[in-house]
Amino acid sequence: MLSGCANSTNSISTSYISPLQYKAHDCIQLNAEAHRVQSRVAALGGQLDQAATNDKVIMVFGMVIFWPVLFALGGNKAQEAEYARLKGEYGAVQISSGEHRCIVTG
Repeated sequence: MLSGCANSTNSISTSYISPLQYKAHDCIQLNAEAHRVQSRVAALGGQLDQAATNDKVIMVFGMVIFWPVLFALGGNKAQEAEYARLKGEYGAVQISSGEHRCIVTG
């Protein structure tokens, strides 16, 4: 049952994304990409953390009071994969920004 629980964002590993995909970007494009990725990371991270909290509450309720509710547990693996990819994209943008000597504020 526990393997079906949603993961909190701090337990999701970052996927590797090559910074080479940003090699042709200039500083303005890198900054825009950093902002886009960070916005999505923040929104998705909030959803994932809320789902993890909800699953913990359901687990306690199910273990103590009403076990059939445990069938409602389950994280969204597609969202977790997207979150890991986005974290990797942000890291790749940061690396590429350093190579271009850009200051990225995202």
